[in-house]
Amino acid sequence: MSEYQYYEFLAIDRPLDDGEQAEVRSLSTRARISATSFVNEYHWGDFKGDPRRLMERYYDAHLYVANWGTHHVMFRLPRDLLDPDVVEDYCVGHAASAWVTGEFVVLDFTSEDDVGEFDFDYDPESLLSGIVGVRAELAAGDLRPLYLAWLAAYGAWERDEDVFDRDADDDLEPPVPAGLGTLTASQRALADFLRVDDDLLATVAEASPPLEDTTENPDDLAGWVNRLPAAEKDRLLARDVLGEAGRVRMELLRRYRDDTAPASPRPARRTVADLLDATARRRADRERRLALQRADEEAHREQARSRARERRLDRLAEEGDAAWSRVDALIATRKPADYDVAVTLLTDLQALAEREDRDDMFASRVNAVRQTHARKPSLIERLDQAGI
Repeated sequence: MSEYQYYEFLAIDRPLDDGEQAEVRSLSTRARISATSFVNEYHWGDFKGDPRRLMERYYDAHLYVANWGTHHVMFRLPRDLLDPDVVEDYCVGHAASAWVTGEFVVLDFTSEDDVGEFDFDYDPESLLSGIVGVRAELAAGDLRPLYLAWLAAYGAWERDEDVFDRDADDDLEPPVPAGLGTLTASQRALADFLRVDDDLLATVAEASPPLEDTTENPDDLAGWVNRLPAAEKDRLLARDVLGEAGRVRMELLRRYRDDTAPASPRPARRTVADLLDATARRRADRERRLALQRADEEAHREQARSRARERRLDRLAEEGDAAWSRVDALIATRKPADYDVAVTLLTDLQALAEREDRDDMFASRVNAVRQTHARKPSLIERLDQAGI
């Protein structure tokens, strides 16, 4: 595969009408287009549309992958559900950016891999469905996806030292949200898509407080709704009837959680250098532990092999000359596979002779084998390679 690009857009809060679908179709006659999605793949050429403009006008989520290593995802949310000023704290150049368009804020996250992925082995069509859940989480006030995007941007510095200037060492991390040690499935998918290193994620999670239980108690939620002004409830009900049920639900859950969430202290903010240095130490410690574990496992395997070999030599000692007869019988077949078995048996007989201090006897019998079968080059070569 020399070139591959995949584009996908989703309309979540409001489906596209016929006129909007026609406008989108004018950009690509080959795309699979419905009221809620746009999917197209390119093996040559490029998409003629502007993903930023499509996000501003029609869609709530967009994913793009190219087999040269580009991963790109965007989300559009109402400004009243995600404050652009809060988002700004998590923006890092091209890798994690955002802009305001009308009543929306659009998030734009990109991960580049200069090594490229010309033979990536995943299905692009499954990616956005796994990631898109972070949009509802952001709307409900969960800022972990924003932190993951910020982390992915600086994490790229470990792969490419030219991504940032050295003075970026002193950049401070944004506010650390709770629950980085227990990501949701959608957040885990986003972290993987943006290539967030697991050691780096574990490092930042150390300062992330546990996530409070956000499961809504039905009685508490019902009481909170009951206290809303009647005029506001009427307005929300009208929006629901007009097709904004999803957005209304997100707004209500966000307000309920804001009103009822317990206050929690903010952890101290660390510099980028602190995070990357701590990650390097964590990775080195983990690799040392793995090396020790592998060495210990290999020692146990060697002990098991040694015990099995001793048992095998004990059985061979009980055979006596019968083992040498087996060697002769195997060689007599003139089959390469039997030659291999004969050499393995001779190797054990050599080890048995060393154990019993009978090396001279073994050497004498092997010399006799060599002389008898000197005109079998394949066998002699095997004996030479085995050091017999």
